[in-house]
Parts: sequence; C-alpha cells; structure tokens
Amino acid sequence: MKVQNTDKVLSLENLIRERMDWKAQGKSLVWTNGCFDVVHVGHVHLLHEASKLGDVLVVGLNSDASVRHLKGDGRPRYGFRDRAKVLSAIAVVDHIIELDDDLPCSAIELLKPEVCCKGSDYAPPNGKPIPEASVISSYGGCLHYVQLLEGYSTSSILEQNNL
Repeated sequence: MKVQNTDKVLSLENLIRERMDWKAQGKSLVWTNGCFDVVHVGHVHLLHEASKLGDVLVVGLNSDASVRHLKGDGRPRYGFRDRAKVLSAIAVVDHIIELDDDLPCSAIELLKPEVCCKGSDYAPPNGKPIPEASVISSYGGCLHYVQLLEGYSTSSILEQNNL
C-alpha cells in the first residue's frame, strides 16, 4: 500500500479560492484554531466534535513565532511543519493554514466560517475572552463550544513530564 502525502496546508489565498467553491456547492465551513503543540487526545476530541458541525473543517495553526509569543520561551516543542503533519494525519481535518498573528481575527474575517469552534474553557459566563467574537458576530457566524476532556492540556502534559 502506497502512503499518500497527507499535508493539508494551504496558503490563505488558496483557501479563500477553495472557500468560494465550497460556498457555490452549498458547503458550510467550520473553523478552529490553536497551537496544537504536543497533540493529545483532547485535541483529537475537539477536532472530531468540530467536524460534525459542518462540511469542511479548517484549522488555523499558530506559527512558531506566534506560539513563542503566546506560550513563552521553549515553545513550541515541535515546529510548524511537524505540528501540521500531525494534524494532517487526522482524517477529519480538511485543511490547515498558518497563523502568523496571535489572534485569528483577520483569517476569520476573510473566510467567514459558518461555525467557529472553541473549547468549553472559552464558554460564557466564566470562560476566557474571545477577541474574535465580534468579527464572528459581524457576519452572522456562530460560536460553538466543545466540552473539553478532563485532564488533557498541553501545558499540564509538558509540566507533568518535565518537558
């Protein structure tokens, strides 16, 4: 059996072109984003749940510089290409784009996904702030919160394993 290239990374420009085709076909776009450094079962759960909410799942994957800015020195543990390869191997992920900005606002504004998925740690009333919420509501998109699996977080996994 020949192993196929599973790299699903697209440039934002190519993704915008794809998006126009999907819209013409009546397909809905689901978006989620993150660092996905040291992918674990919690990430896989989030991606599987997100994929159920529409026809095409796009993951905004933070660049190495963005992860470093968000998470501090020593992160990411794995570079963008490695993290993208791991996400590409997850069947429900249709496409990945690299996010150079810390926030996904500009990509969301251009793509206008019907559904944007966040973990339940962002859910109101006590969740973390969602800076992109105003962009999503400006075009009528929907925010959906996926229940997190207890005990799975990259930071805690790295801490527990002294990585």
